[in-house]
Amino acid sequence: MFMDRPLWQPSPERVASANLTAFTRHARSRWGVKAGDYGGLYRWSVNEPEQFWQSVWSFCGVIADSRGGPVVIHGDKMPGARWFPEARLNFAENLLRRRDRGTAIVFWGEDRLKSRVSYAELYDEVSRLSQALRAAGVKPGDRVAGYMPNVPGTVIAMLAAASLGAIWSSCSPDFGSQGVLDRFGQIEPKVLFAADGYFYNGKTVDIVARLKEIAGNLPSLQKIVIVPYTQRKPVIDGIPNSVNVHEFMAPYRPHEIRFERLPFNHPLYILYSSGTTGVPKCIVHGAGGTLLQHLKEHQLHVDLKPGGRLFYFTTCGWMMWNWLASALASRATILLYDGSPLIAGGRILFDFADTERMNVFGTSAKYIDNIAKLGLKPRETHRLTALKSLLSTGSPLVPESFDYVYREIKRDVHLASISGGTDLISCFALGNPTGPVWHGELQCRGLGMKVEVFNEGGRPVRSEKGELVCTAPFPSMPVGFWNDPDGEKYRAAYFQRFPGVWCHGDYVELTGHDGLIIYGRSDAVLNPGGVRIGTAEIYRQVEQLDEVVESLVIGQDWPPDRPDDVRVVLFVRLRDGLRLDDALIEKIRRRIRDNATPRHLPAKIVQVADVPRTKSGKIVELAVRNVVHGRPVKNLEALANPEVLELYRNRPELAS
Repeated sequence: MFMDRPLWQPSPERVASANLTAFTRHARSRWGVKAGDYGGLYRWSVNEPEQFWQSVWSFCGVIADSRGGPVVIHGDKMPGARWFPEARLNFAENLLRRRDRGTAIVFWGEDRLKSRVSYAELYDEVSRLSQALRAAGVKPGDRVAGYMPNVPGTVIAMLAAASLGAIWSSCSPDFGSQGVLDRFGQIEPKVLFAADGYFYNGKTVDIVARLKEIAGNLPSLQKIVIVPYTQRKPVIDGIPNSVNVHEFMAPYRPHEIRFERLPFNHPLYILYSSGTTGVPKCIVHGAGGTLLQHLKEHQLHVDLKPGGRLFYFTTCGWMMWNWLASALASRATILLYDGSPLIAGGRILFDFADTERMNVFGTSAKYIDNIAKLGLKPRETHRLTALKSLLSTGSPLVPESFDYVYREIKRDVHLASISGGTDLISCFALGNPTGPVWHGELQCRGLGMKVEVFNEGGRPVRSEKGELVCTAPFPSMPVGFWNDPDGEKYRAAYFQRFPGVWCHGDYVELTGHDGLIIYGRSDAVLNPGGVRIGTAEIYRQVEQLDEVVESLVIGQDWPPDRPDDVRVVLFVRLRDGLRLDDALIEKIRRRIRDNATPRHLPAKIVQVADVPRTKSGKIVELAVRNVVHGRPVKNLEALANPEVLELYRNRPELAS
């Protein structure tokens, strides 16, 4: 049977040259590890975490004063473990280890702007900006924020802040004023870097007026540094304490950067939860854990090598931007793109891949679905000779998208569907460049991440759906939440359901291949008649139909006087000009019935003009469920298109 064969298998030459193979030799030499395959290496990594993380440190060449004595103390506590408690390092120093004329950053701003920055130029620009920030009074622990598009200047600002031990936090410029204030208002930044605007889908969006409002409501700001992007010299007179970045840096000349080497867990980043259920949580990540985890993922799971070219389609408001920037620590080139990925008929990112010899193409599952719906066949229109790996995250990658990648993009490519989140600034499930890719499966659990699947009773299961959990500490666990001095919010977020165990909130299955299948978020799981159903199981079927562009499914309390039961409601956005008639309803129901189970059949199918989503492109089932039930949606600023929620309010189809 086709399903019993892998979709892709690496060649013996690729396995032999993989970083993972070299790391296995390293572990064998240092610790006598007898691992004949990835499964054996994984078991060692979670059974002997001190040996494993020491090996990652040495294999990846972490720059620090010293690693110190113990690898971890209180290693049996979760939360409570402390990694490398005697180590002192600087995150930016590790990312700026190269200073030659090789290319560090390549940037495309849609089809309007292109630029590149060498490693030497990157170091010099960070040096100048670091001096300017130090002169402005920025010191370790201060917050420096970015309201920036995904341009080289954002990376430079982050590295300059990190070189001083300041904490970086960013939002993308498509956030409205209230969304920015909901985030930055909690952390009280001293300095804000902001662009004058951005480009999207061929249009120019000016945000200077927004900056005036933000500045007036962030009393902590001592300096607003304006980075020209859409204009050569934007007018910023009305923004208090503002300065053009070129003027800010003008007094300073490049010299050796004075990196502040600080404890392993010194805060590096503040990231934010999606905020769709209230004011976003401010998640604090440490410098050492972020660095070590990203080095592991890039070098061992992505097989990124010095000079490799890594791209991820992301904004500065999604953790994949932080993940992408860290590739500089592996002496790689990062490829930045800002704007719509669907201009030029959806071909722009593949043009980027060809022109810049992209090795790793990272994107979202939704993007892959979109280009499949557009009928794109990149293997026929592009060479893609340098492309070795394609990564997907953000939502479950359905099996049909696996087929599309190998059929229409490239046959010999390592497709890695990966999954983790803002909460750990990294991944629980990753790719294995030395192993097979199976239809519809995330290849493996990440090395050093003791991931299991728990049933309702809190017992580990295999080949059965349940909760994704991690049962042992890992270095990139959050340092904590901002303004949560006793850790109450932090513990409630991850450790309430299974004390001492990280419960991630994904509904998953651990397969016979030791891979994972994700069925959706646990809080969006449907429960008709007491049977749990992952929303991804329905999306997979419905969105294969040509008529359906995208869909959203919720559980509606039904009947209204029985809140302990729900009925499945499916909303569909159809291709332009189509109408949801009885024939199409029956076609949708038949597709679900034939390929899933009768339990998956929606009681109601409703046509809508659009689907609400977060700034990072994830659909918001919980917000729609609240609207349908007449409950408030607490933070509309977290949504890219909040006005769409009105399409779901008081629908007559759902009244009976």
